[in-house]
Amino acid sequence: MGRAFELRKGRKMKRWSAMAKTFTRIGKDIVMAIKDGGGNPETNSRLRAVMQNAKAANMPKENVERAIKKASDKDTSNYKEVLFEGYAPHGIAVIVETATDNNNRTVANVRAIFNKCEGNFGTSGSVIFMFDHVCNFTVKKEDITIDLEELELELIDFDVEEVFIDEEGVIIYAPFEQFGAIQSFFEENNVEILSSGFERMPTTTSTLSEEQQTDVEKLLEKLEDDDDVQNVYHSMQQS
Repeated sequence: MGRAFELRKGRKMKRWSAMAKTFTRIGKDIVMAIKDGGGNPETNSRLRAVMQNAKAANMPKENVERAIKKASDKDTSNYKEVLFEGYAPHGIAVIVETATDNNNRTVANVRAIFNKCEGNFGTSGSVIFMFDHVCNFTVKKEDITIDLEELELELIDFDVEEVFIDEEGVIIYAPFEQFGAIQSFFEENNVEILSSGFERMPTTTSTLSEEQQTDVEKLLEKLEDDDDVQNVYHSMQQS
């Protein structure tokens, strides 16, 4: 299996283990999607994708409807996506994706976490070149009527990097910029998309001792617990 399979296996359920935190993050995604492209999922592919993710996370329908209503309110804060970069202890590169309505607060919080956990808060561009920006899709197994090799050939024009199966469904990884085209391909071919999203995949990873991993995980967990943080990516080898 390739690096996407190994990355997914290593991070399985870890970041989204807290249900309340998951719903909060998806709620922000809904607000940003609607502010960006309107409240109709039929014409807003980003909103359509977020709603699929909400269903996959078992987010109650009333929570989704509340988030959509909130996003349509003119007084609702307009979240901005802001990226931060730095190093955890032992030279591990870290990227932090946030959704914030107060950039000064978020910068201060993220910087403080790096400092308290003996990391280094970096400047823009300091580590992002060490990661590939990719999109991923999980689609319903029963809707795929061909084997994985044939599916890869069907998707060859979209530069798909990996296709594999796990208990959730058929997983597809491809370059970030191919998201819209792949989404349209599955919808046009009546393949149900169970969830989709974006990830930053390290081009190389570093293997650490158990004690060193504990140092890095302390930083990662504190970042993930921050209310403004949506995703955290790193270059530590998954155990």
